[in-house]
Amino acid sequence: RMDVFSLDPDRIGGVCISAGSGIISFLITWYLIPELSHLFLAANMAGKDLNKRSNDYRVPEGVGVIAGAVYLVCLFCLIPVYALHSKDDTQLTMKTLSLYLSALLSICCMILLGFSDDVLNLKWRHKLLLPTIASLPILMVYYVTYGNTYIVLPFPMTQLFNVNSFDLGIFYYVYMGMLAVFCTNAINILAGVNGVECGQSIVIALSVLINSLLNINTDAWADHMFVLYLICPFIGVSCAVLYYNWYPSQVFVGDTFCYFAGMTFAVLGILGHFSKTMMLFFIPQIFNFILSVPQLFHFIPCPRHRLPRLHPTEDKLVMSTVKFKKSDLGLIGRICLFVLPLLGLSRVTIDDETVTMTNLTILNVLLRVVGSTHERRLTVYLLTVQVSEMSQF
Repeated sequence: RMDVFSLDPDRIGGVCISAGSGIISFLITWYLIPELSHLFLAANMAGKDLNKRSNDYRVPEGVGVIAGAVYLVCLFCLIPVYALHSKDDTQLTMKTLSLYLSALLSICCMILLGFSDDVLNLKWRHKLLLPTIASLPILMVYYVTYGNTYIVLPFPMTQLFNVNSFDLGIFYYVYMGMLAVFCTNAINILAGVNGVECGQSIVIALSVLINSLLNINTDAWADHMFVLYLICPFIGVSCAVLYYNWYPSQVFVGDTFCYFAGMTFAVLGILGHFSKTMMLFFIPQIFNFILSVPQLFHFIPCPRHRLPRLHPTEDKLVMSTVKFKKSDLGLIGRICLFVLPLLGLSRVTIDDETVTMTNLTILNVLLRVVGSTHERRLTVYLLTVQVSEMSQF
């Protein structure tokens, strides 16, 4: 439990500066989005909101780049402030700045990738490769500053192997690289409904914030102060984007925001030394990814858009579907076609050789549980699931 009155002035000052940076980044982003939205329309970076009865108007797309730019500028301005916390120790100052600047470099790379994806519509193989490359700065800085590749084993395994920890060696870096790839894409594939991308990111970010505040008075306070400096401005820009992305959406965040958010979480998990805790905050996203695997790897046909569709006569969303020939499926696809309906994760109807199957997303699973519902309410349901999962930890 954090005792505020036992904190030294430097830590209190760091918390206040972090909170202030979050408020300032919110106000700047909130002001800039409506001011710059016309530039996206002029550049033909716009799309139609598919889940609206009247979707003949264009919505600016890729506006997440504004949030990313404000975030980076805010962190640039915090560099001297962050360095002052260790001004009396030259080696410590170099170490903290290397962590801070490598985090900025990796996040900046992912913002560039996301904006490139919004403009050029990159292929999936690029989306998997580039986050791996973007994670190299933080992995190398982790190697030269900490280099710890041990993991603490859970209680049953300590009794079985009579050891408390295990050295993964190079596989620990493979794991952290895969963490960066997963985080950046996990938010991207759980999207398509107004407010979902920003909403889930804010809930995860608030969980990270609370975790760090609760540990700010422990021996690992420096790591959690580092997290606070990065997470507060992120919450600020995300809340501003959510204001305009909430139903009915005035802007679309695009892949830029998804990759920006995912890499921010990956950076914090790796350099803040709580990557396993970070994965606990991603349980709904992990579930959505595992559920989506048959379509992502094309064991079952995957349409371009898997988002829920609007009911033609009601202003409600229903489960989206994909149609295909049963004969087109391989062995794994046929197994999925049999198992998933038994688990209640999909609805399948077969007419001769034509199969109609609901798309494999957590949004469709929620719609199967609650029935057809309004788009705003579906977002609230998903965020409620996310908050409920966080409260367990």
